[in-house]
Amino acid sequence: MRALVPLLLDARAQYHLTIGAPGLARDDERRFALRVLDNILGATSSSRLFQEVREHRGLAYSVFSFQSLYAHTGLIGLYLGTRPDNVAPALQVVADELTRLRAGGVTPDELERSKENVKGRIVLSLESTAARMNRLGAAVLNELPLLSVDDVVERIEAVTIDDLAELTAELLAPERLSAAGIGTDEDVFRRGIEPLVPALAAVPAKS
Repeated sequence: MRALVPLLLDARAQYHLTIGAPGLARDDERRFALRVLDNILGATSSSRLFQEVREHRGLAYSVFSFQSLYAHTGLIGLYLGTRPDNVAPALQVVADELTRLRAGGVTPDELERSKENVKGRIVLSLESTAARMNRLGAAVLNELPLLSVDDVVERIEAVTIDDLAELTAELLAPERLSAAGIGTDEDVFRRGIEPLVPALAAVPAKS
């Protein structure tokens, strides 16, 4: 269910905004494709959101996407922190990037780079005994299959462009999005999210 949650604080220099939607459960086999998609969208410094919002235009202090998987559901979202006058232009770029992702999907080069990045981070995590034990412990506690690193890499390698297109269409549809913001002026927040989710921007303010 969509929600608009403005929280007005005395934070004169910054606005903090989060856009989110229901995601995948932790036992959903599509979680490997979601990890690849998250990498492309905003999880790394080479992602679309980071490059377009921060690097190319300098519109935000911080911008990234994220995903969390729980027992029967999950969430996917993005965070953006910027000054008041950049809220609207930054979120317009975010809206444009989500529209481009939904309309055109990802390129073969993006797919391969993302898969290599995800696989590389998994292999690097093997250098940490704590990380390895946490991964195994989490699988046991969550009653998930104990996948070897080779199994995980194989599932990531199997992700296709069509897999990502289906996830994008399902998880990032505008009607599924909710928003929350911290700042001093609710109108700034509402104007900013209008390109992303017009229906939310029109929700009456609470007195």
